Amino acid sequence: MTEALASEEMSSDEAAAAASSCGREFRANPYPVYATLRATAPVCPLSPPHGVETYLITRYDDARAALADPRLSKDMYGAIDAYQRIFGDSSIALDDNMLFSDPPKHTRLRRIVGSTFTPKRVESLRPRVQEITEELLDRCSTSGPVDLLPEFCFPLPLVVICELLGVPENERKQAHAWSSTVARTGFGPEARKALEVAEGNLRDYLVDLIARKRQQPDGDLLSALVTAQDQDGALTDHELVSTAWVLLFAGHKSTAYQIGNAVHHLLAQPEQKRLALQSPGAMASAIEEIFRFETSVENSTFRYAKEDVVIRDTLIPKGALVQISIAAANRDPEAFTDPNRMDVKRPNVQADHLTFGVGPHYCIGAPLARLEMQIALTTLFERYPDMALAEAPEDSRWLTVPFPAFRGLAELPVLLDPS
Repeated sequence: MTEALASEEMSSDEAAAAASSCGREFRANPYPVYATLRATAPVCPLSPPHGVETYLITRYDDARAALADPRLSKDMYGAIDAYQRIFGDSSIALDDNMLFSDPPKHTRLRRIVGSTFTPKRVESLRPRVQEITEELLDRCSTSGPVDLLPEFCFPLPLVVICELLGVPENERKQAHAWSSTVARTGFGPEARKALEVAEGNLRDYLVDLIARKRQQPDGDLLSALVTAQDQDGALTDHELVSTAWVLLFAGHKSTAYQIGNAVHHLLAQPEQKRLALQSPGAMASAIEEIFRFETSVENSTFRYAKEDVVIRDTLIPKGALVQISIAAANRDPEAFTDPNRMDVKRPNVQADHLTFGVGPHYCIGAPLARLEMQIALTTLFERYPDMALAEAPEDSRWLTVPFPAFRGLAELPVLLDPS
């Protein structure tokens, strides 16, 4: 759908209402709404179900600038009233980390985490990631349809991040269940209660796990974080728990949905799949295009305006919450030619897409996500070259949780061996 066509078919008010309500239709396919907002209201006030007005940024240039704008704070303690109205009290203890902080605190936390979560450590995981991938595929049935999300897409990054952190094997299933509750929880009293219980259980579990690492340190990342220091000292207990949480949660949810998105679109477009499998370099480029075309990170985490900020002639008042639509920005026709078409040969896309952010908050886990994606997709398609979707692409079900944190499939049924 072109920007002009989107504008003709949907008014700005209708698009804003759709984005505000986060209804099932919008969640299943938000791109027509985003196209209308880019064309008619690129900085749009919304009234979401959580009851806290936010401003949604949808154009690429604005999004890129906003992601690195120090006037838009990531420290949600500075907007604590709005934060508590959205997430309740239970989330606060898990959000004392580099994702939700500003310099100089963010600089200190990222420096400490970066000294342990290094590219060298990530690259050393390559043989193990390959091994885990093979083991998971060995267990998948070839006699009929299999849902790749629970059988492959989620277990792979979950096992990897748990092994990296040092989460014992017999404790991973429960940690995953709690994380899934957090990822899929919407709004309302029942949802809020489920969120509080899951986050409380995760917090208690991580406190206990960190205590065990202090008593018996190992060669894992969490043990390294327990002892890591810089010139400003070590992580506090609160920061340790929160950092472990964000690495565990962000370290597998976004990658799991991203693998699913990639498999879905490559199977739906055989010629793009053929081009992606021509060489390792071709697959690496294809993965970057898939990050752009169907990012699993639909919106950035909340920011709030530390002062009045004007973007595109729209005043975002001091204290207002701001969300940046990564999915909308990645399909802006002013930044990408024919943006609604997946083109695995698209040049320079890695430098341009915003899936991992820009500036100080650029995703520290990007190298691991790229490694997991490349091994998962290459191995999957090499082993099952005739793999096919078990249903028509247009019948696929996307997540419809009324909060656009993740963009991913609700299920991914495939036939690994159609013969």
